[in-house]
Amino acid sequence: MRRWLLPEYIDDILPGEAQRIERLRRATLDLFHGHGYELVMPPLLEYLESLLTGTGHDLDLKTFKLVDQLSGRMLGVRADITPQVARIDAHLLNRRGVTRLCYAGSVLHTLPSGMSRTREPLQIGAELYGHAGIESDLEVQRLALAALAVAGIATVRLDVGHVAVFRGLVRRAGLGAERESELFQAVQAKDGSAIARLARGLEPRARRGFESLPALCGDARVLARARRELPGYPEVRRALDQLARVARELRGGAQLSFDLGELRGYHYHSGLVFAAYTDGWSNALALGGRYDEVGKAFGRARPATGFTLDLRDLVAAAPAKVRRRAVLAPYAPRDAALSRRVAALRARGEVVVVELPGHAGERGELNCDRRLARRAGRWVIEKLR
Repeated sequence: MRRWLLPEYIDDILPGEAQRIERLRRATLDLFHGHGYELVMPPLLEYLESLLTGTGHDLDLKTFKLVDQLSGRMLGVRADITPQVARIDAHLLNRRGVTRLCYAGSVLHTLPSGMSRTREPLQIGAELYGHAGIESDLEVQRLALAALAVAGIATVRLDVGHVAVFRGLVRRAGLGAERESELFQAVQAKDGSAIARLARGLEPRARRGFESLPALCGDARVLARARRELPGYPEVRRALDQLARVARELRGGAQLSFDLGELRGYHYHSGLVFAAYTDGWSNALALGGRYDEVGKAFGRARPATGFTLDLRDLVAAAPAKVRRRAVLAPYAPRDAALSRRVAALRARGEVVVVELPGHAGERGELNCDRRLARRAGRWVIEKLR
């Protein structure tokens, strides 16, 4: 076996792509900073119970596990940074009001989420704690759209759902955990015959509500149909009111679609959920939503909403940009004028590469299209032949 081979779905990031990723990371964090989001840096691994607290079992199968040689306790390598940020808000910052936090770093998954996906996404995201109203949901959705714009994603479709609709039907129908799980799977699969079989014998309004969910998807007009077809339970009406507010306030910012049967992160999210897509890219570029119950699991109930993106996906989905080329400078460490000229060029954003002695034959590898040459006692930039 070749010693330099990497595990499956684990890849090196080479210079061109790495530069694009790093520039996007900086630009996105600057965007978050401008909106008042403070940067935090959680550790790569934690005690397993802390990593999985509040996430249901959604992250358990994704998480690499190992034994801590110091304590003998089980550790986990993070598969998602969001629960770590919720822990920081709940136990380290302990603020009473609204807290806005952001982050960027690698996560590790035991299995890829698709045939072309890496097991080491580069996750970047923003989370807002301490506000339970629709205003904070709208803020993070607008911020997600702004982050996609920074990445150069011109056309965005925002798919919006609300897990409280399904939860409200489950609660009013008095379903047990097993039947709830079976109906959840059937609704996710949009399997009408399975839903009809599992809803048989339920109170008529709840039964009709479950049977309606798979078809309640489309543009904003589907919300009016949902009001007619779903039972008027208070929690269902509140969810539809919030979806209608999103439709009004984000109109024109992105192409909007709504799916009342979308239950992504059902055991983690508690309210509005959303996913952003672009033409020519099958995977969601941004995923987000409300997760008020995670803070409660950490012992301090805090409303929470936020979103995450994968920098590697963003760079791959964005239009390719021409790589900026550099200026070649001769090796002359004692030439003060040359040193000043190089420093001035770098200060204004130019890349200046000093050609070390003995490597003139490999200039083509340095990505330079210009050079510094001494003419009439001055260092000037010339086109590199």
